[in-house]
Amino acid sequence: MENKDLLEQLRIDRGRPAPRSGGGAWRIGAVAAVVVLVAAGAWFLLGRDQATEVRLAAVVAMPSNPGSASVLDATGYVTARRIATVSSQITGQVSEVLIEEGMRVTEGQVLARLVDDTARAQVALGEAQVRQAEAQLGAIRAQLRQAESDLRRQRELAERQLTSAFALEQAGTAVDQLRAQLAAAERGVAVARDALAVSRVTLDNTTIRAPFDGVVTIKAAQPGEMISPLSAGGGFTRTGIGTIVDMDSLEIEVDVNEAFINRVAAGQPATATLNAYPDWRIPARVIALIPTADRTKATVRVRVAIEDKDPRILPDMGVRVAFLDEGAERPADAAPRGVLVPAAAIARRGGREVVYVADGELARERAVTTGTATVGNARQVLDGVRAGERVVLDPPETLADGAAIRERRGD
Repeated sequence: MENKDLLEQLRIDRGRPAPRSGGGAWRIGAVAAVVVLVAAGAWFLLGRDQATEVRLAAVVAMPSNPGSASVLDATGYVTARRIATVSSQITGQVSEVLIEEGMRVTEGQVLARLVDDTARAQVALGEAQVRQAEAQLGAIRAQLRQAESDLRRQRELAERQLTSAFALEQAGTAVDQLRAQLAAAERGVAVARDALAVSRVTLDNTTIRAPFDGVVTIKAAQPGEMISPLSAGGGFTRTGIGTIVDMDSLEIEVDVNEAFINRVAAGQPATATLNAYPDWRIPARVIALIPTADRTKATVRVRVAIEDKDPRILPDMGVRVAFLDEGAERPADAAPRGVLVPAAAIARRGGREVVYVADGELARERAVTTGTATVGNARQVLDGVRAGERVVLDPPETLADGAAIRERRGD
């Protein structure tokens, strides 16, 4: 009986519908997706640990004199030849300030105004004095015309012996007196007009204007403060509204050791590198050597012109100047070709020169064509890479195209 029951349990009922397989397929797909995610996470975590640690450097544009070699390096600062602390010509209280730091202004633009009540009153008084002097002048002219007419009549009567010599003399004296008064009145009008002009200048001096085109770098006064062209002491009076710098007058000043000054000459080409942008080479040229030496530092000051103006160049920035060999300079009309790549980044693979460009966390192998120019430790590359890209320094032999890399920090 027990065996029969067991057989009944093992028997297949072919009339019963077969179970659906959709649920099983869904479960298989979910398991596969989980496996893929786990594998990707493991590759991400383990692959990063296996990435090659490298040093990177930026590719920079060729300077204007790529064939030149540096004969001397010196450090200095960006300076402005035209810089002014703008003040008023009179002492007064500030009523309005129209500038802010970073604002670009043009020559003659109003920067600030002083309280001008007294100056306007002086102008009004001067105008009234001019009108009064002109009125007096007009009255004297009228009296003179009458006196001259009387003198002519007296002369006619004297010719007919119908008047006395005394009356003729009195008429002549009156004319002379009025002519003298007319001259004095004319001078009085001129003086009144000059005084009015002075009053108007004083009024105009309450308006402070920009002396030249430039950029405001300092705003030094606020409404309500006193301002004076001379320091009044005590810290209660400002001596300027603000400072304006002509950005077109920026140049570089460096101190060159007097032992090496013979390597520098006026007109010599150079390249400048700002401390703020170490990968940016700025074409430059020596303007002049200041004809005096600093005995305390044993240096000579050299002025260097910036040939390519750029808004990133600011006054007082630190800069390093490389003075180039003028004999190796290219013709002025020849445009510089290619870019500068650190020599340590150029490797030979399969009989050709290549570099490895950082593409995110991967290294991309690029074949390059090198030129003959060198600047410092960098070589000219004519094609294969662009300025701004970063390349691997001293790429190991095992580094391949598409290999994972990680930038080494702290070098």
